[in-house]
Amino acid sequence: MSEDKPADTVETAEGNAIPNGKGHEPGEEITALAITPPAEAGEKETVPNSAQNESPHRTENAEANLPESQEFLSGMEEKKTTHFTDFEGKTSFGMSVFNLGNAIMGSGILGLAYAMANTGVVLFLVLLTVVAVLSSYSIHLLLKSSGIVGIRAYEQLGYRAFGTPGKMAAGIAITLQNIGAMSSYLYIVKYEFPLVIQAFLRVDKPAGEWYLNGNYLVIIVSISVILPLALMKQLGYLGYTSGFSLSCMVFFLISVIYKKFNTPCPFTDFAFNSTTSGLNFSAMDPGGEPDPACIPKMANLNSQTAYTIPILAFAFVCHPEVLPIYTELRNPNKKKMQHVANISIAVMYGMYFLAALFGYLTFYGEVEAELLHTYSRIDPYDTLILCVRVAVLTAVTLTVPIVLFPVRRAIQQMMFPNKTFNWPRHIAIAAVLLTFINLLVIFAPNILGIFGIIGATSAPCLIFIFPAVFYIRIVPKEEEPMRSFPKILAACFAGIGFLFMIMSLSFIIIDWTSGNSKASSGH
Repeated sequence: MSEDKPADTVETAEGNAIPNGKGHEPGEEITALAITPPAEAGEKETVPNSAQNESPHRTENAEANLPESQEFLSGMEEKKTTHFTDFEGKTSFGMSVFNLGNAIMGSGILGLAYAMANTGVVLFLVLLTVVAVLSSYSIHLLLKSSGIVGIRAYEQLGYRAFGTPGKMAAGIAITLQNIGAMSSYLYIVKYEFPLVIQAFLRVDKPAGEWYLNGNYLVIIVSISVILPLALMKQLGYLGYTSGFSLSCMVFFLISVIYKKFNTPCPFTDFAFNSTTSGLNFSAMDPGGEPDPACIPKMANLNSQTAYTIPILAFAFVCHPEVLPIYTELRNPNKKKMQHVANISIAVMYGMYFLAALFGYLTFYGEVEAELLHTYSRIDPYDTLILCVRVAVLTAVTLTVPIVLFPVRRAIQQMMFPNKTFNWPRHIAIAAVLLTFINLLVIFAPNILGIFGIIGATSAPCLIFIFPAVFYIRIVPKEEEPMRSFPKILAACFAGIGFLFMIMSLSFIIIDWTSGNSKASSGH
């Protein structure tokens, strides 16, 4: 009974603060409550949040909340957060960087060499830099909005800004984005795991063995590894698996760099015909000139360039995980969480560029949408590439539980908004999600279509559009007028998101209808 009382109080406080704080009418009484404290506090988020929430909590049951509020830096805000996220903030700075870095890193890195092949080195670097900077700025908008209203749930920011439609839009975008991400990770398990086992067993021509069937292996990995991790109550515990996962991707990067200097150009393709192993091609043609196929392009535009921006946007989407990781951060404040985000984005930016560059310089125009498959065309039994496959499999498998957390919370916010933590529901949502994603991976034909469509729709929403429009609606006009520079910048930011979405979808649809798309090719 003693534990239920504060939860009831929190719900009542939310009920008072959030519906009235939709912001449709600037003159409503609650707006004054939400506006005055941030203006007083300026830089510091902890004072406005506790001050903002003090009044409704005092009217309900201030004494019941007092001992818990003293345990946290942010007082009542943390009490609210506990209701939304079901756990307290105890995760260290380093673990938070690992978790956010792991949320950013994933299967996107395997498609970046392909993206560079279709844009050229310089144009790719420009696009990668722009998307990374914009991602950091959008996290700043999310953290600013979160600090003003004392909410650290993406869906609840949508609710505070636009009411139920805002919450549903954010929840649906998070669900689609993260289901797309988890599907792409499990695609890698489906296509790479059989090749790993096949190489270990030296099976040249599989005869339908069940243990070489990717569909069975995806189900086994989901049940034995992903589901137990996804059932953890706290995301912070996954910091250790995140650190290991990132170290696997560092090994992948080192191997890609090493292979660039040990692979001839143009390479000999003997993935399907081992009798060609005696052939050896030189990068020089008979006249002594470099082979045109082995000269990197600084800028390149073709029909596949349409996939580049979605792939890049997909590669930097970590925004659904930002607020849960912020919630779990020990002694949290906006500045500290922004440092976590900036470090994570900077490290991933460096890894992304190096992996794309050396992957592209290894295969040039022959690089495939899934980089590891291109190595198989040279030597399917290469020991180093075999180890890299195992490392990438491990990394993406350990990333799935982290990406599943925000989806589960989005579903809970949409379907069970006022329910406290419940183990049966916690387990059931994870099991249903994994079942659905497994079915999607088993029956959907390819991975590039997921990168393209999801990256072109939900990714721009989560990176550009939602953080900007939530910021414009939530930050009080008394603090920042509509024509102030920050809000104009946020409006332009949202405009960039719409532009990205329309352009990417248009290019992808044109590409599909032209019949030249590689999206239909399985990997």
